[in-house]
Amino acid sequence: MASILPIARFFFFFILATSSIAINIRDYGAVPDGSKDSTEALQNAWNNACAAQSNATIEIPMGRYLIGPVMFRGPCKSPVTIHMIGTLIAKKDLALYKPNWIEFQYINGLILYGPGKVDGQGADAWTKNKCRQNHKSFCRPFPMNMVFSFVSNANISHISSINSKYFHMLVFGSNNITFDSITITAPGNSPNTDGIHIAVSQNIIVQNSVIGTGDDCVSIGDKTHNLTISGVQCGPGHGISIGSLGRNFNEEDVVGLTIRNCSFKDTQNGVRIKTWQNGPNKLHVRDLVFEDLRMEDVENPIVIDQKYCPSRTCPDNLRPSSVKIRNVKFNNIVGTSTSQMAINLVCSASNPCEGVELNHIDLQFNGIGEAKATCINVKAPKVIGVVKPDNCA
Repeated sequence: MASILPIARFFFFFILATSSIAINIRDYGAVPDGSKDSTEALQNAWNNACAAQSNATIEIPMGRYLIGPVMFRGPCKSPVTIHMIGTLIAKKDLALYKPNWIEFQYINGLILYGPGKVDGQGADAWTKNKCRQNHKSFCRPFPMNMVFSFVSNANISHISSINSKYFHMLVFGSNNITFDSITITAPGNSPNTDGIHIAVSQNIIVQNSVIGTGDDCVSIGDKTHNLTISGVQCGPGHGISIGSLGRNFNEEDVVGLTIRNCSFKDTQNGVRIKTWQNGPNKLHVRDLVFEDLRMEDVENPIVIDQKYCPSRTCPDNLRPSSVKIRNVKFNNIVGTSTSQMAINLVCSASNPCEGVELNHIDLQFNGIGEAKATCINVKAPKVIGVVKPDNCA
């Protein structure tokens, strides 16, 4: 089945690419000067493309188009292609968004390809973000640049997302989406500007992309199954993270994730699993592979943190995390750490990690002394080949 899936994707997107109807947003009144509102033109172009009886392509030509919130909603009568050459610029007024900027919903069959950009103009919003003041913060999220909700059979490639007010891209309730050759950029101190957040979705691929933000390059939420991340250059940012998990009711298992052939430079973390204490329900995180990864000046290259508390204001008497982590492989991970604790596996006291494997790890500390490792509440970690640091053996 695994060998058939890429072939099926190829023929599906080949058919989508042979579109017969061209829709240019300039013909709908869009003005490429970066100041006149082109929201209605873009929305009307989508509405007509979605209603077309045969495949349609929306053309966004060279130029800068000022856009407020838009909803690209299906189901459509035929697959839709968007060819973005120009740049879409978000309006700055937060009161306009309910809650996001560019949303794709209920679509089966979508191609979005560049080399265009979406610019969230998020700098003003970042100063208003108070989401991490304490561990009880349930803050109002700011607008995300792009949201893909209940989207199936999509290919997003060769586009750039810059300076989102919040997450750059969200994938939710979706199936069979490939993100290829994406560039995502925001300053390293911009809050909550995750590159791509994926949750309640399956069969998602993120590949051959460059992501540098103020938060996770890729973050993975609950009920994510069969996710592959490969060929991603991450940094600055917080690395690639599974979680945080276990804080909310009705969260479901995370199963079958592979992160391979990625590089991390000047990031806070490399690869990380993070879960909250005091969680209301049990769930499993299992069958994970992290392999062929290179770390360059990464503060925490390999992390399992089942006492996650980003505000550092959590009390000491919380119940241990109810998230069960098992069958996790860390294979062929090399490079340098800016902290001495290069491997930091802190699992739940009530639900110890099981089936953790460390295979050919070589992490050097960029300081005085040797790199170290800690393994707390890890049941019989399996160490294969040369593993440095080797404190978990």
